[in-house]
Amino acid sequence: MGPLRCYILGIPAPGKNRRATQEDRVLTGQTQAVAETTAPRASQAAQTVEPTSELLLERILASLEDDKAEDVVQINLRGRSTIADYMVIASGRSSRQVAAMSEKLVERLKDSFHLSAKVEGKDAGDWVLIDAGDVIVHIFRPEVREFYQLEKMWMPATAASQ
Repeated sequence: MGPLRCYILGIPAPGKNRRATQEDRVLTGQTQAVAETTAPRASQAAQTVEPTSELLLERILASLEDDKAEDVVQINLRGRSTIADYMVIASGRSSRQVAAMSEKLVERLKDSFHLSAKVEGKDAGDWVLIDAGDVIVHIFRPEVREFYQLEKMWMPATAASQ
């Protein structure tokens, strides 16, 4: 059995002293540690690919549907605003549900896309604004949504007049 094969199998090579085999073990351990630390970086780099606005919108709508959001409206902002590509407006039945839906949505975006969305208003639970980059999400209690009427401000003129 040659020295290289002995090294790979972790068996002392014929004629090697005890100190050399300990050094081999240390070197083997270091090689494994390096391999273990570089593997997660490579997988993280592959996962941090920025999602398209359509994929982000799809995931947001699915999350809101899973959490029983009501009156979900999506508005295409392309060509009308530079702040985002889409806006989503939804309602929750109570302050508690609004806060919970927003919290779950932020968690899901972080898990799916490693995206840190900015959140405003979660503590009050009347109107939560989530800035997910290409998609802006507003989650309201019904009374607050009726008061501000964001849909009328952002919907195309033809849809608002109907």
